[in-house]
Amino acid sequence: MKIDIKSYNIEQLNNLCKDIRERILEVVSKNGGHLSSTLGATELIVAMHKVFDSSKDPFIFDVSHQAYAHKLLTGRWNEFDTLREFNGISGYTKPSESSDDYFVAGHSSTSISLGIGAAKAIALKGEQETRVPVIMIGDGSMTAGMVYEALNELGERKYPMIIILNDNEMSIAAPIGAVSRMLSSAMASPFYQKFKKRTENFVDNFGDGARYIAKRLEESLKLITPGIMFEEMGIDYIGPVDGHDIKSLIDILERAKSMKKPVIIHAQTLKGKGYEIAEGKHEKWHGVGPFNIESGDSYKKSPAKSATQIYTEALLHVAAHNEKIVGVTAAMPSGTGLSELMEKYPERFWDVAIAEQHAVTSMAAMAKEGFKPFCTIYSTFLQRGYDQVIHDVCLMDLPVVFALDRAGIVGEDGETHQGVFDISFLRAIPNMTLLAPYNEKSFHQAIGFASTYEHPCSVRYPRGSFIESDLPESKPFELGRSQLLVSHQSDILFIGYGNGVGRAYQTMKLLDKEVSLLDLRFVKPLDEEMLRELATKHKKWFVFSDSSKAGGVGSALLEFLSSNTLSDVELVSFEYEDNFIKHGNTVLVEEYLGIRPEQLVKKINNILSLKKF
Repeated sequence: MKIDIKSYNIEQLNNLCKDIRERILEVVSKNGGHLSSTLGATELIVAMHKVFDSSKDPFIFDVSHQAYAHKLLTGRWNEFDTLREFNGISGYTKPSESSDDYFVAGHSSTSISLGIGAAKAIALKGEQETRVPVIMIGDGSMTAGMVYEALNELGERKYPMIIILNDNEMSIAAPIGAVSRMLSSAMASPFYQKFKKRTENFVDNFGDGARYIAKRLEESLKLITPGIMFEEMGIDYIGPVDGHDIKSLIDILERAKSMKKPVIIHAQTLKGKGYEIAEGKHEKWHGVGPFNIESGDSYKKSPAKSATQIYTEALLHVAAHNEKIVGVTAAMPSGTGLSELMEKYPERFWDVAIAEQHAVTSMAAMAKEGFKPFCTIYSTFLQRGYDQVIHDVCLMDLPVVFALDRAGIVGEDGETHQGVFDISFLRAIPNMTLLAPYNEKSFHQAIGFASTYEHPCSVRYPRGSFIESDLPESKPFELGRSQLLVSHQSDILFIGYGNGVGRAYQTMKLLDKEVSLLDLRFVKPLDEEMLRELATKHKKWFVFSDSSKAGGVGSALLEFLSSNTLSDVELVSFEYEDNFIKHGNTVLVEEYLGIRPEQLVKKINNILSLKKF
């Protein structure tokens, strides 16, 4: 049941904010999730719901990881216990979950473009008197170019829209905040808006001299406010304002609503507000696993080394021996393991903020200059730089390495973050080489190969640890060469790629049949010599890879079989079907997909019992 706060007074609203924070802490401490930013945005969201109506006004949250208070206010208070759990509510906005969630969001910097699209539709439907898009965007999302593409059009077309810029880093003009607040309060008042309109009419009537004086006065005022950029783009700016003063926020939102034009409200908030341990701590408390509320200590201590840790160690090793190795990440230095490289080699490794397109293209130029760039990005986020991979890297055949973290199932973050498409969308690009390790040693070998390879390549690896480390010794990587890990006189061949090698090995140990196991290593180029040889011995191929089936590893192998007229080989792929994959605990998601080793054994036995696949 939705919480109707239209009649709440300020005291009741402040108490509600306190209750919301306690509920968020209670659930996130058990389930994990985004914490510091969503705690900081509580008053902003409550004020939005007080002034606007999410059942008709499009509420658009950029990334939407900070929208937990919105979920709690829109009928999901009791259900909030299931946050990020399998078949529970999502950690992001999701229209299939609630009609009050306007749009799916998980990647940043899409909100203003969505708002413009919604505003155009509202105008065409003649609903501008009753509906207005309300957007919340964090200061981090303002680093991406898509935001400025949208602002450029908005400033020209002047659609009514409220944009709340949630500045939780105190990074925009903090030294002159007091002056800006004073001016912005005046600029937001009805008196100022009427005065501004009358002045414009006066200037129009009295010619160039008056226009010149008014323009110089306005420019002088803008020079001492942090909103000069927005004002110059044709968008009214109010701020900075206190993002935790509920009364002030309501007043400003009401005024902005009455202005009937695009308005940016710059609100300064404290990350982690209400939970002292997390207050002001930016990266550590942004996204968390389950933790003890009293101490702040994490409950989960994984004994296994993560693939990200291994990547850091491998890249540190090759960087120490080759000064030409450089690297970049897009706002994820800790998540991708690049933070240690940035600390040790600050002149060679960079965080360029949420700007994947810029990251890729800038590294293309570095490769042109003779350096060896490692573009370290989550698999799902490379989608945002796809044109640059094609146009700026592969077309020039430049030796950029794409190190793709979180390839495969990512668990609780769900549909927007599952790293399942990189093989499919990269395999189609000329000059691109695709390879993948399956454990710690092979990962070091893969990075060693990539560090000296003179063409574009992609190395994918999973979130968390590799599936299986107890595998036969791996050999150094050679371009387009696979490795036969287990060989038997059997009709059955398991082909693993990357983390799929471990899944294949675990399945093999449960199967009561002799099986040969191939570490494919390269899905582009394929080891055609090895595959032709294996096709003479093994007629039943089973493919294991944590990737989409459409255009994936199985597709590559079927293309090979077809081009070599090897029609007597039958192939089954256990890659993901053509669906977006829901969120939840990774084991539960894998069970839902039917790819746990014990499930695969049953499938294989059923398939083998048939005369033909």
